[in-house]
Amino acid sequence: MKYVEFGSTGVKVSEMCLGTMMFGDRCSQDEADRILSAAIEAGVNFIDTAASYCQGETERILGNILAGKDRQQLFIGTKVTKTTAADWILQSIDESLSRMRLDYVDLYMIHWPRENMEPEKMMEALNKVVQQGKARFVGCCNFPAWLLAHCNAIAERNGWAKLVCNQIPYNLVERGVEVEVLPQAQAENIAITVYRALLMGFLAGKYNPDSPIPEDSRGRTDTRIAVWLEKFGPSLRQYLQFAADRNLHPAQLAIAWVRHSPAVTSPIVGVSSLSQLEASLKAFDVELSDEEYETVTGFFDTAVKEETGGSFPALRRSFKLVAR
Repeated sequence: MKYVEFGSTGVKVSEMCLGTMMFGDRCSQDEADRILSAAIEAGVNFIDTAASYCQGETERILGNILAGKDRQQLFIGTKVTKTTAADWILQSIDESLSRMRLDYVDLYMIHWPRENMEPEKMMEALNKVVQQGKARFVGCCNFPAWLLAHCNAIAERNGWAKLVCNQIPYNLVERGVEVEVLPQAQAENIAITVYRALLMGFLAGKYNPDSPIPEDSRGRTDTRIAVWLEKFGPSLRQYLQFAADRNLHPAQLAIAWVRHSPAVTSPIVGVSSLSQLEASLKAFDVELSDEEYETVTGFFDTAVKEETGGSFPALRRSFKLVAR
């Protein structure tokens, strides 16, 4: 397992982040324990969870498992949910720590931005969490670039803890964050963790445009899968063939594609079984060449298109405007 700098924190985390959303939902505590133990043995030290997962049950299960692990070797992140209000931020961290039986988390994140949020009060509350020793760092999920910059400008003016990361969905189909979010992260040394790299199994070989949607799959209840199969069927055929030609599992190719971005810190891989974990770990040994990356990207006509003309749209995606 490779280790990477987590933004500007000075801390190194495993390139794979273990997502725990399945714990307590599609995964029992015993299986979750086997998964976490095997992940740690493989060198994974980065664990992602949230207060909202299974109404807190995921954090409770994680707490039961962590009781037998070396806490000091792990980088654990959780998220406040429901609101960005200051009083809730301070209450939610205490509830999360109690469920996980921890004195602190390494990373405490705002889960989603909300309408009519008050960034100054939010950032002040997050700073209190850090000052009280309940979190080492604070971050966010699903923030547009301007909002993250706005919040960090508030923190800078007041000498408060800044947001050190942004957790976002990113894959071959959902590529909107290539506009400004990823270039901003690279320029400002903000860690980027990526969820939905496999697009709910769409890029993991679970679905085939030439076959019916499996009975036991998420595609039976989530209508987006059928829409994507209709829209991107030819693209998916090329993608699956590319993986097969290189003896790669499609999931390995999907994760390797995400990892190729210079702005991505760690893909989050959520699994519900030990066998899924073992297959996922192999993805972090796959390195795409620039040519292979461009070929795979070209299968999907999913780049955000803007009809502004001229060169401005390309500037919003550029990683080369700021010297590194």
